[in-house]
This record gives sequence, C-alpha cells and structure tokens, in this order.
Amino acid sequence: MAWDLRAVFATLMLLSGMASVGGNLLLLLLLLLRRELRTDTLGLTLSFSLSDLALGLSTIPFGVHNSLAGPDSYPGNGAFCQGSGFIFLLLQTSSVHSLTWATIDKFTQICFALSYRRLWTAARVRSVLVVLWAFSLLNAMLPLLGVGSYMYSESRYLCCLDFRPENRTFVVLWTAVGIGAPIVTMCSLYTYIVYVARKQARRGTFMCNELHCFYVPANNYLRSSVVMVTTSVCLLVCWMPYISVCLYETFGGGPSPPVTSALSAWLVLSSSALNPWITCMTQM
Repeated sequence: MAWDLRAVFATLMLLSGMASVGGNLLLLLLLLLRRELRTDTLGLTLSFSLSDLALGLSTIPFGVHNSLAGPDSYPGNGAFCQGSGFIFLLLQTSSVHSLTWATIDKFTQICFALSYRRLWTAARVRSVLVVLWAFSLLNAMLPLLGVGSYMYSESRYLCCLDFRPENRTFVVLWTAVGIGAPIVTMCSLYTYIVYVARKQARRGTFMCNELHCFYVPANNYLRSSVVMVTTSVCLLVCWMPYISVCLYETFGGGPSPPVTSALSAWLVLSSSALNPWITCMTQM
C-alpha cells in the first residue's frame, strides 16, 4: 500500500483509538460516580466497555505503529503475533456478545417491565458473564490449538485470523456464531423495540409515580426509535464490510484489495469507539 494510504489508515486508526479510550473511560467514570446507574445488570455494560477500552489500548495502537513504521510481516508462528491475534479475537468476541446481552437487558426492561426484576437477578447476570467470557476465551484459543490459525495481515497491519481457504470451517463458525448471531439478535431486538415505540406513539401513554400521573409525548417514543435505528445502522456499517471481506478471502481463494481490507479493519475497530456513545444515548 502506498505511503499516503498508510498515513490515512494510521490517522483514522489513531482517531478511533482516542475516541475509544476517551469514550469508554468517560462511560466507566459515569458508572462509578452515578449511583442510580449501578443496577444488577451493570456487569454487562462493564464487560463490553472494558473490552472496547482494551481494544483501544492494545490492538489499535499496534495497527497504527505497523502502518507507519512496522515491518511488512511478522513471523506467523511467533509468540508476539500469536498473542496479539489471540487478544484481538478475544476482545472482539467478548465486546459483541456483551453488547448483545446488554441489548437483551434493555429489551426485557422495556417489553417485560413487570417481570424485569425477577428475570434479571444479580446471580443470573454473573452466570451470563461467566458463560460469555468462557465462550470468548475458548473461541480465541482454538486457533492456538490448531483449529484455524493466526497470521500477520499486511493489508490490515494486524495479527488476526488467517482467512485462507484451508481455515474455512473455523472462519464460517466464527462468522456465524461468534459475530453473525449476536448482530442479528441485536438488530432484531432493536427492530421490535422500534415497532413497540411507534405503536405507543400512536396511542399515547400515561406514566405514574407516587404523586401523580403524567402524559408521555409521542416525541419521546419517536426519539427512542431514532436511537435504536441509528444503533442498528452503526452495527451493520461497522461489521458487514469486515465480515464480507473475510468470507471473500476465505471462499475466493485470494486476498482482497488492500484498501478494502484496511478500511474494513478500521471500521470494525471503530465500533469500540461508537459503543460507549450509543450506550449513553440508549440510557437517556
């Protein structure tokens, strides 16, 4: 890739890294200072926020360094590259699955408000987190055990999964179960929440507290719909190019164009910068 494109990639990655670190630190600070935000399901938010923060502190700076001054390749079986690929995949998977469970929590809170406290207990949240991180850890360890592999991608400037045809079984499983299923679940839940919001906006709603009841304007539901639609679009924009490029390389038998590969890698890492802001919008 030409030097000017390397510089553009490094600049975009640097901006994404700064936004990821700043946004997630701000979110963690808000959760620490605001007692009313400390619910039983707080661990789900902390899980994806810490994953995204770790991506902003580890994988993104690694990509910036390699695009500007790093070597053209790392030994594919070197400990540094294997460890970097392991961390990248672990944090990717844990971030997406944690965000999915946080979305399920929000969906339950909205659509099953009367039974929400009974469904989401602190013990169940801990169980979800244990299973989530165990799955993410197993998923990231499989390439180290010979199921799939990690390699340095010269077009992405990262050590990541090897998307060559001989690894198609693991790539398909990871794409379908590790990434595809959570994204489809989130978009489906957001779509249903938008449907409920539009339905409520048409008929209007009264909300009551200990003192009085008040009318909820239709604009409140419509604003919520905009947030949900924006969240779904951001997810698809960040992840679909990366998934498409990975599947193309796996089944096409050849590398994708360097610009396409680099852009898709930047987009998927930029999701770690968007997640905290989306979370703040949905909380509002």
